[in-house]
Amino acid sequence: MVECKIETSGSLQSKAQTPNEYLDELPDDGKKAVSELRKVILKNLPKGFVEVMSYGMLGYVLPHSIYPKVYYCNPKVPLPFMNVASQKKIIAVYHIGSHANKLLMEWFTSECAKQTKMKLDMEKSCIRFKNMDKIPCKLIGELTGKISVKQYV
Repeated sequence: MVECKIETSGSLQSKAQTPNEYLDELPDDGKKAVSELRKVILKNLPKGFVEVMSYGMLGYVLPHSIYPKVYYCNPKVPLPFMNVASQKKIIAVYHIGSHANKLLMEWFTSECAKQTKMKLDMEKSCIRFKNMDKIPCKLIGELTGKISVKQYV
């Protein structure tokens, strides 16, 4: 069972209806960082997940047409897999799959330490990046592709 709570306290939730509208409203530094993340996520997003606006952020979700009838979270919204948000002074990546998978989390934290030499600011499914120029986009892309729809459900 995937835990699907996304904590958005302290975030600036957007009212944008589409991912492009969301990007258009971001300040330049946030727009650049989120655009790069979006590009690498879409390139690595496993088949079956789709991009939407979710929780006022870019969302990568499992649509209602795919996940099983037995669903323990809010049945009115698609099953969240990943979200990206430009917040006050950070970019936040919410990867629900890594929160639910200890081995995946260990892989990510190990690779991040090797590749970036930076200390992760991470809690539950949220990974925060304060320096928008040092987001490990390639690594986030790899993380995105590590869980198939079947594994996620």
